[in-house]
Amino acid sequence: MTGVPLFLQQLADALERTPSTAESTGAIERSAALHGAALLARGYTVAQVVHDYGDLCQAITELAAEIDAPITTDEFHTLNLSLDNAIAEAVAAYTMIRERKQTENETERSGMFAHELRNRVSAVQLAFLTIKSGRAPLGGSVAAMVTRNLHAITTLIDRALVDVRLDSGNTRRQRTHLFELVEEAEVAGTMAAVVHGVSLTVDSTDHAVDIDVDAQIFAGVLANLLQNAFKFTKAGGNVTLRTSVVGDRVKIDVEDECGGLPAGKADELFLAFQQRGTNRSGLGLGLFISRKGVEANGGALRVRDIPGTGCVFTIDLPRMI
Repeated sequence: MTGVPLFLQQLADALERTPSTAESTGAIERSAALHGAALLARGYTVAQVVHDYGDLCQAITELAAEIDAPITTDEFHTLNLSLDNAIAEAVAAYTMIRERKQTENETERSGMFAHELRNRVSAVQLAFLTIKSGRAPLGGSVAAMVTRNLHAITTLIDRALVDVRLDSGNTRRQRTHLFELVEEAEVAGTMAAVVHGVSLTVDSTDHAVDIDVDAQIFAGVLANLLQNAFKFTKAGGNVTLRTSVVGDRVKIDVEDECGGLPAGKADELFLAFQQRGTNRSGLGLGLFISRKGVEANGGALRVRDIPGTGCVFTIDLPRMI
């Protein structure tokens, strides 16, 4: 027996020994701490943890009134003390475990970033020494590897800068011309597409469309989505970037040719450290950070699977009038 049923049993035991003893109080605190941890694991918020016990108090008092069983002053004191101890311990356990998980996630992310960056820099150093020694031509495959790794390093750093900006809560949203963001994404994206052996098609964007965003974060979001599309599009394939306006909403689509997703896998793409396909390079944070960036700018990021063809990632934002 755990959670609320256990608390009710412990409360009954405490009421039988009114006033409550240190032993009964300690038992309630220990079980409440476990309950708080369990609620965190199930996705509850800290407010819901508190409400869980608050609702229980209301149910007890209402039931006492319905069956005409008045609660004495000592019993009410025991009830309040038990609830107070339970709430305090449940919230403390919830907060402690959540903070520990957040710290572990941050440490893992930092470690993975450092590991990936070191690998890329090492590859560039070795390739450069090979070219410098004269054992590889400037226009050969070794030089191409240098280009790919330098591009990957730039992507890693850009992604980290966006992530740091988001975590700090330091966003600077302002009226921004959509076509300017798309043009910047096209310039960088065209070069990145060549590195990946694919092509990029960018549809025209209405110059009259403005959005309220942090331009630096949003540029990083577009770059992440394009990088993700290039990474998983088959060689010789095409990635498309298009914009549209539907009523007071702005839609930005990044469509790839990854071949489609396994059934039920769409939502998993936005989880941290998740990677799709057989290409396991990178940190698996691009889409996770992209969703954070879009939401920080008042929008939503969704994915639609085109079975056998690819995916369409759509940014949905309000249009500024």
